[in-house]
Amino acid sequence: MATKAYRELTGDRVAAWDRFYATFDFRPSMRSFPAITEPTPSVTWSLIGLDDDPGYTRLDRMTEAVHTGFTALVGTGSILCLDWQHPSYRVWPSLIGPENIDPPGKPGWPLSPYPDGDYFIYLAEDFRFGTFGHPWELSLCVFGGELLDLVEVELHELLGQVIRRDGQQVAT
Repeated sequence: MATKAYRELTGDRVAAWDRFYATFDFRPSMRSFPAITEPTPSVTWSLIGLDDDPGYTRLDRMTEAVHTGFTALVGTGSILCLDWQHPSYRVWPSLIGPENIDPPGKPGWPLSPYPDGDYFIYLAEDFRFGTFGHPWELSLCVFGGELLDLVEVELHELLGQVIRRDGQQVAT
């Protein structure tokens, strides 16, 4: 699907994924975590606590925090939204409608930062900040100082359990 707010990566999809594999040493696995070399700075949160969120309130707030962070950082520019083994997109966040609303002329996001069955990755075009959602570890890694400055406090409030910081295991 193509809108003014996002377009599917076609010819450049392979190049985006090749660059992601090389930059982050991506190692897809259902059992070996983490699946990327997590950059510095980064924080990786467990998403398991969202299982106890019957109205999806915390999930919606987490998604909104990430979307708001990207929108603030890229202005009228674009980001990449990669969905492993599925269509991926170039997205212009400033053209996306408000969370949970899809008014005419303002489409919603094509992907969520929540890894719903596959790896979901949001990336700045230059890869300097982003998110990596791991579906089997059920985690979200947020990286890049600019993005962390905008979302870390709220994500910690919503998700709580930090698994890794700068790629290093955090004692529980």
